[in-house]
Amino acid sequence: MARVLVIDDHDTLREGMTVTLTRSGHTVAAARSGADGLAAYKKTPFELVVTDLKMEGMDGIAVTRALKALDPAAVVLVVTAFGTIETAVQAMQEGAYDFITKPFPPDVLRAKVEKGLELASTRRQVEKLSARTAAHDADAALSHGNLVGDSEPIQKLLAQVRKAAASEATVLVRGESGTGKELVARMLHQQSPRKDGPFVVVHCAALAESLLESELFGHERGAFTGAVKRKLGRFELADGGTLFLDEIGEIPPSVQTKLLRVLQEKELQRVGGEETLKVDVRVVSATHRDLQAEVKAGRFREDLYYRLHIVPLMLPPLRERPEDISTLARHFVAKHAPRVNRRVKGLDDSVLKALARHAWPGNVRELENVIEQSLVFAEGEVLTEADLPAHLNPSAPRTDASGLPIPHGDRPLPDILEDIERQLIARAYEKAGRVKTETARLLGIKTSALYYKLEKYGFISKGEAPEEG
Repeated sequence: MARVLVIDDHDTLREGMTVTLTRSGHTVAAARSGADGLAAYKKTPFELVVTDLKMEGMDGIAVTRALKALDPAAVVLVVTAFGTIETAVQAMQEGAYDFITKPFPPDVLRAKVEKGLELASTRRQVEKLSARTAAHDADAALSHGNLVGDSEPIQKLLAQVRKAAASEATVLVRGESGTGKELVARMLHQQSPRKDGPFVVVHCAALAESLLESELFGHERGAFTGAVKRKLGRFELADGGTLFLDEIGEIPPSVQTKLLRVLQEKELQRVGGEETLKVDVRVVSATHRDLQAEVKAGRFREDLYYRLHIVPLMLPPLRERPEDISTLARHFVAKHAPRVNRRVKGLDDSVLKALARHAWPGNVRELENVIEQSLVFAEGEVLTEADLPAHLNPSAPRTDASGLPIPHGDRPLPDILEDIERQLIARAYEKAGRVKTETARLLGIKTSALYYKLEKYGFISKGEAPEEG
């Protein structure tokens, strides 16, 4: 339930509203004057404020104006007498969301408050999404609007992004995992007329069919077991902005049908609801799959494919633009060193040569992970080949936990990744003096997860806790 502040200089009405809202399950604080209410809000913000319009001293309009100056997301419900509705409208012009006329039965007050709390929840969700987007953008910002590289494929892609950003057409971004599809989607948003609106992300592959439908379109209270209140979907939250549907090729047929309707009609219905809602959203989707092959196989609707594929963008894998590897490596050092290892200011030529020899099956994401891992263990001001993971450093000894050599040659990627993990844990364990809590801190994992890894790779016996110090 929510925190509600009631402001009224009339004792009986103030106490009556307090009792009604407390019985509804809310935590209610009461103030006898506008000044007292404003002071209470400054100490602890409330999800909703109910204030009388006519009060001695600071009236309801002044309270509304002060609250909105203090917190633009504040939700204010004004209580007014029948003869002062014009003044209540003035309060709404100052930022109040609605008004209620005296006298009113308890159920009317409850209904108005619930409507206001729904609005408050929506505003907070949008605030969080906007803050998350701003933080991500500030962290990733660099030249070319975040996409790093001077190679011909990247320059061609950047030109396409600039043209596509200016339109309202849906965009389908294709590319292997780790190539930066979400980065391109953010660039499209940042360079578009919608840049001041929300940028909302849905990772389609991470959600079950029932959850995905609710996540996209929202649901009404009681729509299914566990739906204890109305939830706005990502389309509603992205209204006026951009919705990024990552791994669009993973959505099931039932959701494909509903998604097609939203793209065609610009309207939707929440799960379990009957109201038709209009939405103004620009959709950008991404996939690593061949959607044309999925269409031929009957797993993806052809009409939906053409709706999504109006503007196609293709991200080149890192192996097709090797000249960008050094630029990306320096970028990731500059990005992560201030947080991971402030001593490191750059990298030497031996590192660049080692990076150039690698095939990068995990693309740019793999390169970023390699640089971040290397920063954790670097001792000097410059990254050297010795700081790189062993699979990128031919001169490093390659042994498993028992000391046996790890064979060279072409091996499956899961085996290579397991080697990297084993060696990373070994280096962290030794650097931490075999202290489990410090090792877990260096690796950024829970101590319980570290126990499992230490047992898996033979650093400790099964069921044995590593010794401290």
